[in-house]
Amino acid sequence: MADRLMGAVSLCRKAGRLRMGMDLVCEEVQKGGVRLVLVADGVSGRSEQKVREVCEAGKVPVHRLPCTMEELSRVTGKKYGILAVCDEGFAGMIGGLLGSEA
Repeated sequence: MADRLMGAVSLCRKAGRLRMGMDLVCEEVQKGGVRLVLVADGVSGRSEQKVREVCEAGKVPVHRLPCTMEELSRVTGKKYGILAVCDEGFAGMIGGLLGSEA
């Protein structure tokens, strides 16, 4: 599953529908353009809490990824722990790979 998940995140990034980093993700959620937020393993509790609060207010689902920021950096190109999917199709694909847990 990890390979399929990383492949989906990579496709989303290549399509230009992935936003990375706490500030940019929170800004995009507030604008209403985010369909799904992903939090990597190893993100600080404070950062995760902040993004969950912003997403709750914006009614955006949040999923915890079963991979670290280092593992994600292989597909994103940089070390980010908080990602936003800004496309309904990609959000459905990635959410389906992660299951229904938020």
